[in-house]
Parts: sequence; C-alpha cells; structure tokens
Amino acid sequence: MVIFETDRLVVREWLDKDKLDFYQLSADADVMKFFPSTLSTIECDRVIQRIKSLNEKNGFCFWSCEEKQSKKFIGLAGLNKIDSELPFAPSVEIGWRFKKDYWGQGYASEAAKGCLAYGFKQLALNEIVSFAVKTNIKSIKVMERIGMTNTMKNFIHPKVELAHLKEHVLYKISPI
Repeated sequence: MVIFETDRLVVREWLDKDKLDFYQLSADADVMKFFPSTLSTIECDRVIQRIKSLNEKNGFCFWSCEEKQSKKFIGLAGLNKIDSELPFAPSVEIGWRFKKDYWGQGYASEAAKGCLAYGFKQLALNEIVSFAVKTNIKSIKVMERIGMTNTMKNFIHPKVELAHLKEHVLYKISPI
C-alpha cells in the first residue's frame, strides 16, 4: 500500500522484495556509522517485522522509500511512537536512513517533508521530534532543511552504550 508520493519517491509499506536491499543498507558501515553496529540479516528481519507490527498497531511507522524512476528500494523514512524512557516521551519521532549512493541528492529531505505532511495532516499530530547523535551532521542538516528547530536540550540516550554515540541532539517541529 502506498502511503504517499513525492516528486521522486513512492513511500509505501514494506514488501518482501525490500529485504535484500534492507540487508545491504543495514550492513553498510558508513550508513550505520551512528548506530552501535551494522545489522545481520536475522536482525534486519526482526527490524522489518517490528516495523510491520508497529504499522499495524499505530497506523504508521517507518516505510520503504522507492525511487519512482528505477522502482528500486533506496531507503526508509517514517514516523515512530516514542514510549520509552527517553526524556521527551511520549512523542512521535521522524527518522530516515538511505543507501549511500543516494546521499547528497535531497532524498532524505524529500521523504522527511512528506512524512511531516502525513503526520500533521493525516494523523493530526501537534508536534514531531527528531534526534541524532550530536556528531551526525548530515542528519542534523536534514532536520534543519525540513524546518525543525534545535530544542537545545541534548540528552544521553539510555539505550546506547558506546560513549561516542551517547549524546544526542533533539529537534522538533509543530504544524504551521
């Protein structure tokens, strides 16, 4: 099922054909630089199953991003409920992850803008947050490009053990 389309992307629910590409995405050390580690195929299968379950439960989660022209899976983007021990819970976060070949071409910003529109118009959310490791400049630039504001409330992520990945920045946006 298609969630929404942008000029260059079809943002949709996950299909079995996405698995191999997701495995490759999640095994790329550059893509996963700001995560504790790359993911094995078994871990990827668990992530996909969790995403599908959350999508069924909440009506949204992270979706597959397919390039319209090539019809290829190039990454993921979406919204996710934060109910954990993070200091800004409960909330809804926006996030993305794209194949390295598609970096620097505006795909993350394009998908994220579509996710924001979906969250504010379809889900009637009052606020959407995003967070990233404080040194993840590329993701921070996307947050700023899509109109998010730095809350200046950095936090230590309680689920991250690696010291260089612990401190996160927190951005937010509300509908205009």
